[in-house]
Amino acid sequence: MARRPDYAKEHILNRDELKRLRHDLALLSLSSVREFYERPYRDCRMSSRDFPPARAIQELVTAWKQLRRWRNR
Repeated sequence: MARRPDYAKEHILNRDELKRLRHDLALLSLSSVREFYERPYRDCRMSSRDFPPARAIQELVTAWKQLRRWRNR
């Protein structure tokens, strides 16, 4: 029988941590944010048996939003 993944062990960023991450990314240069973006991008790739961790998706989206803000200025 298939087992369900145990998401209780997975670390998910709370609102304060996300706010701090947004603040920290806003202080970095464009190239530094792009470098930061690469790590969660690699972590979010789907494999045949695992889903990407929630934290990696949160980091990827937060970095993407920061890059979009700078692009739209």
